[in-house]
Amino acid sequence: MDYEAYRNYHAVNLESQTSQASPVELVLVLFDGLMEELARARAHIEHGRYEEKGDSITKCINILNGLSGALDFDSGGEVVTNLARLYDYCAYRLYDASVKLEVGQIDEVLALLAQLKGGWIGVRDQHEAAHP
Repeated sequence: MDYEAYRNYHAVNLESQTSQASPVELVLVLFDGLMEELARARAHIEHGRYEEKGDSITKCINILNGLSGALDFDSGGEVVTNLARLYDYCAYRLYDASVKLEVGQIDEVLALLAQLKGGWIGVRDQHEAAHP
């Protein structure tokens, strides 16, 4: 497979997704990328590719930190505080999964993120319904 061509395609696809995206849509793009990278990290652990696993886990934690850092703590209230705690918990579980080489912890994070993504999709859908 031509990985350079794939990376170029992926970069163009990502640019097209984000160029006109709302903040909620950008969060969903980050969630998609995060969940894809988690699947790669899981596969790296299963196949003993530990250097690649480390790179993938680092990318995932960086995305989680970015999501947490973008939260508006001044106007978000308890929901934002709880969301930040959940992002921190996911980052901790990924760090622990990386050290212990346990895919179960990655699966736990994937399940949590799937639920959160569903909530973000609901927010996007409500916004689109209110502003057709």
